[in-house]
Amino acid sequence: MKKFLALALALVMVLGLAACGTAGTGSDTDVPDDIEEEGLKIAIVTSPSGVDDGSFNQDCYEGIQAFIKNHPGATVTNIQETDIANSVNAVDDVVADYDVIVTPGFQFGGITKLAQENPEKYFVLIDAWPLGEGKKDLPADAPVENIYAVYYAEQESGFFAGIAAAMETTTGKVAVVNGRAFPSNVNYQYGFEAGVAYANSHLGTSAECVEIKTYAGTDVAGTNVGGNYIGDFNDEATGKVVGKALIDLGVDVLFVAAGNSGNGVFTAAKEAEGVHVIGCDVDQYDDGVSGDKNIVLTSALKNMSLTVEKQLEAIAAGTFKGANVILYAADEGTGYVSAEGRQQLKEETLTALAEALALVKEGKIVPPSNFSETTVEDFPGLA
Repeated sequence: MKKFLALALALVMVLGLAACGTAGTGSDTDVPDDIEEEGLKIAIVTSPSGVDDGSFNQDCYEGIQAFIKNHPGATVTNIQETDIANSVNAVDDVVADYDVIVTPGFQFGGITKLAQENPEKYFVLIDAWPLGEGKKDLPADAPVENIYAVYYAEQESGFFAGIAAAMETTTGKVAVVNGRAFPSNVNYQYGFEAGVAYANSHLGTSAECVEIKTYAGTDVAGTNVGGNYIGDFNDEATGKVVGKALIDLGVDVLFVAAGNSGNGVFTAAKEAEGVHVIGCDVDQYDDGVSGDKNIVLTSALKNMSLTVEKQLEAIAAGTFKGANVILYAADEGTGYVSAEGRQQLKEETLTALAEALALVKEGKIVPPSNFSETTVEDFPGLA
């Protein structure tokens, strides 16, 4: 049985996953006159994959673009740091040159000290809390006045993907493929596995989640979480290797949560017969086009672009508040693609997903996550 270690570091990163909303807020901040006159100078710093990964980073970037469309004086610069270990240093290198820095990814949690040393700057931190090291007498879970930090309940979106996979597979074998075992990715994995288990228990399916032991992940607390982890978010070649290996084992539905590495999994699926994928983070239907077919069944969502756009609007309006926030399906933070023409699910699958979404929003279904008390193995399905 997989167990979750409730270590202090883990609690810092996922504190508040049991309740919606903020862990706290800072004070409103005034907009400097030069920002109002010239428009926001925005930087998005990504590592290791850039803003064209077709998924996580790109969705954050599109939130910036949506803001600029309504504020033509604003500008954005893309900064890609390929060394994930150098992520915070990459922000340090450019912090003096921009009004706002958007940092997508767990690896940017260490920007706390930079933010405190630059109180006139604004930071939007996606999928991380500001880490405690370097804080000035603040508890580890406290918000920072100029950082809006947000997590999403990826386990909910993964849960919907698991139900869809279990109901759409024809071989009875499904799999989730991830990049690295950061909390967000493990949330997707556990949610997916729980969704498959739920479908098997409540919806008459008999799907099996396939894992390759040599690609098992180890999370930030040092726990072996299983699954299929490529080990990187920017390694298409290995993504294709992992995808093909799973397909060779009979998997015909793959849920792909791997950033740019996931493009390799998509390629493996396109080169196979009768194999489909479920996209992740954003609507990836267009990425599924392969000749006269499309391999994407649906996509599991977290609405990062909307989050980024809203925070930029708040900065421009002078209403920005530093906060640590978690967004759920009830907040429209998570979900799946159901729009006609953007998915290929059977009607009975769409019906089952709509029912599951309502139960998740009501809190009657609470999928397990990386550090939750409930594990995938003892997930009861209904609270």
